[in-house]
Amino acid sequence: MFMDAELEQLLVDLESDLVERKASVSDKKAIRETICAFANDLSDHKKAGIIFVGAKDDETCAGLPITDRLINDDLVSMKDDWNITPFPSMRVEKKILNGCEMAVVIVEPSRSPLVRAKGIIWVRVGSRRSIATAEEERRLNEKQRHHHFFSFDIQTVASYTFHKPSTGRLWLKIRDRMRSNCNPCDLLTSRSR
Repeated sequence: MFMDAELEQLLVDLESDLVERKASVSDKKAIRETICAFANDLSDHKKAGIIFVGAKDDETCAGLPITDRLINDDLVSMKDDWNITPFPSMRVEKKILNGCEMAVVIVEPSRSPLVRAKGIIWVRVGSRRSIATAEEERRLNEKQRHHHFFSFDIQTVASYTFHKPSTGRLWLKIRDRMRSNCNPCDLLTSRSR
């Protein structure tokens, strides 16, 4: 979650490759491409990309009225209108930054890259977006493979210690039954005796 002070700092940072400014929502195609580029996170920042809708490139206020219709129908709907696949993780907030009302689109990096806008992979190159080259697409694929190779279910848990089963009550009962030539499976099907 970004605090207003952090957003104001990012708004005036002209050199950031994590920030895009749009004076209006008239070019929805460009906004979708930027969402896609931030989600792909080619530079591997592991930080959210931010689109300031209602701010001009020269950091001045565009004077765009931020309405519920603009937020919900124009911006939030981009998340799941099937023009961007897989669906990105993003949120839209109405903010007043440096005295200017704007919509702030926060796009989280995708855990599985290769996010596409209308079938095209977009990436951030410096402070602009571009279509991914074959090499950039290869790097994104490698990043995806690496991420899935180390998924949570195959990683070891550093805090886990293995305990011998001989310390458990069931194991002691099985051991005692085996010594008396009884079937240990009877223990599992019968109630505690």
